Amino acid sequence: MYSRPGAICGLDFGTSNTTLGTIIGDSPVLAALEGDHATIPSAIFYKTDAGTHIGRRAIEAYVEGDAGRLMRSLKSVLGTTLIDETTRVGRARVSFRDVIAYYIGAVKRRAEEVVGYPLRHVVHGRPVHFVDDNPTGDARAEATLRDIAKRTGFDDISFQFEPIAAALDYERQIGTEEIALIADIGGGTSDFSVVRLSPERHRHAERKDDILANDGVRIGGTDFDRYLSLGVVMPLLGYRSAMKREDLEVPSSYFHDLATWSSINRMYDSKVISEIRQVRYEAKEPELLDRLVRVLDEQRGHTLAMDVEGVKIGLSETPKSNIALEWIEKGLEAEVRRKDLVSYTQRLADRIEARIDICLKQAGLAGADIDAVFLTGGSVQLAHVRKAITAKLPAARAIDGDTFGAVGKGLTIEAARRYGTS
Repeated sequence: MYSRPGAICGLDFGTSNTTLGTIIGDSPVLAALEGDHATIPSAIFYKTDAGTHIGRRAIEAYVEGDAGRLMRSLKSVLGTTLIDETTRVGRARVSFRDVIAYYIGAVKRRAEEVVGYPLRHVVHGRPVHFVDDNPTGDARAEATLRDIAKRTGFDDISFQFEPIAAALDYERQIGTEEIALIADIGGGTSDFSVVRLSPERHRHAERKDDILANDGVRIGGTDFDRYLSLGVVMPLLGYRSAMKREDLEVPSSYFHDLATWSSINRMYDSKVISEIRQVRYEAKEPELLDRLVRVLDEQRGHTLAMDVEGVKIGLSETPKSNIALEWIEKGLEAEVRRKDLVSYTQRLADRIEARIDICLKQAGLAGADIDAVFLTGGSVQLAHVRKAITAKLPAARAIDGDTFGAVGKGLTIEAARRYGTS
């Protein structure tokens, strides 16, 4: 089916992880981008003494205490005004556009080393909505990603919705025609498609009529991290604590930024830290703000975020866990129970559930008309998220896809169709 694929690839640049696939023989295969790993975290670390790491090595450099700047959730700035702003890296300032270009360029070069030839034609994955209820911002985000891809050396650049790509990967597994809802709950967005699938349809290049509905919302794993952090960690640092002046709380914006992957670095600005030191004098519990200042002075906001993310993932298997905060203050820890995760993030699951209804209405179908629900993306492992999706589809078989690879493989299938010779 896929002859002469040449220099084609499918690129899934994700909020949390990235994959890049090519065609080997007749099959989509994800390139090993970091050691034997086909996935690479969407993270970059700028060393103070020059040099840059990406992926797991970037996170390791930060954890090991190397001097420098860690950045994660790079995709989150697409479609926002941040994309054209600059951020301090050492003594210089670098635009977020250049940060993303460096990361994608590095991923492309690694893949080219693996396959042994330049990659020129790419189908880029994209969420159904980069930005909710903002068509202009959405178009701007795609245009930005197109421009970045061109800068990194791609000649032909096109896009496919991530849930449609996941559907193409799932379709290789089925033996009869069915209507499937594809749920891709990633690090930054939740995307849904209702698609008519079959082995015979899989051979068709044009699938427009088989796509019955597409919808999405800007909610993903990083949002679950943020809400959980605000619920169990940030109160220990002064979030929602009182000021001496009656009826006032410590400003909440500091804690929201510290709990948001893409905003953590702005908290290390000396002006912000000076503001917090001033707030401390007006706070009823200044010792809580002392903890916050300690985190910022040591530039360990990402440590908190990684600990919260790890506990969130672990709560899928254990009813409770602890976040050790001894490095902030002796004896300090945050106990996190599974019911806490559900309590603090249920509103996110409810919003995801609401999008299922919208998607079904768009397709002109009832939940009982769906034969299968294909689940991919890291956040489908959260029990209450999974329940929010499957509860709407009483007759559907729940199929667990390749959590981090289904979209990349589907994009590669699409790339072979668009740029290869059948």
